[in-house]
Amino acid sequence: MNQIKLFIELTRLKRPIGYMLLFWPCAWGLTIGYDFTKEKFTYVFYLILFLTGSILMRSAGCIINDIVDEKFDRQVSRTKNRPIASGKISRNLGLFYSLTLCLIALFVLLQFNYLTIILALGSMPLAFTYPFMKRFTYWPQLFLGITFNYGLILGWTSVTNQINVIPILLYVGAIFWTLGYDTIYGYQDIKDDEIIGLKSTSIKFKENPKTFLKVCYSIFFIILLTVGILMKLNSIYYIFLLMVSLHLYNFQIKKLNIKKELSCLNIFKSNNFLGLIIFIGLIIGKQSF
Repeated sequence: MNQIKLFIELTRLKRPIGYMLLFWPCAWGLTIGYDFTKEKFTYVFYLILFLTGSILMRSAGCIINDIVDEKFDRQVSRTKNRPIASGKISRNLGLFYSLTLCLIALFVLLQFNYLTIILALGSMPLAFTYPFMKRFTYWPQLFLGITFNYGLILGWTSVTNQINVIPILLYVGAIFWTLGYDTIYGYQDIKDDEIIGLKSTSIKFKENPKTFLKVCYSIFFIILLTVGILMKLNSIYYIFLLMVSLHLYNFQIKKLNIKKELSCLNIFKSNNFLGLIIFIGLIIGKQSF
């Protein structure tokens, strides 16, 4: 029973925000690519597959991240009690767990078409090199955005079996979304990170974080607007975009206080709600009334 608790703690299963932020781009890509005039079973089935894959890969990624950051985690107050950093789980056992999760995720991936499988396998180097980026660059959040939103492309190809400009455009927008919310998340650890020499956009833009966030979120919003126009989504989609705009600027940016960890955490977590708003907006926006 104790090992189960440690496994849940190691994989952050009690913190769904991580795998939901991985899942929403998959759901967006699937939604913009799906033909809703046909049967809906495949759509729902693929949503379940992407959610399952997101949980598995995020869990495996957390383990790899903890193994790579073991020494750093011991020096950060928020992470020093993680199972690997505290020695409650060995590195070898962690690797075994991660490999097992990846094998199960591979089984999920094999349910899709060949293009999606090849593209997904091609993204693996991104997923497992990200934890090293904060040692070398102030832009690890950019690499996280490239990795975390890759499922958007996979969602699209899973039902279209091709790639075009629309999913790529939305993918770029989602990268800027991640740049924003993970910069906010990083302000929880900024003091410890500076002491131990780690880098992040949180540190790079600590003197004027709201300007950086305005740039990231503005690009994200403009791309959401552009995608709606290119796809000829109905007018209800733009009502949802208004909600997105209000959330990004009036809640996330306006209320952010980088000196308060709880403020940063709550605003970061609110992006799960934002992902849901965009998801619903895309579904309704594609309907013909």
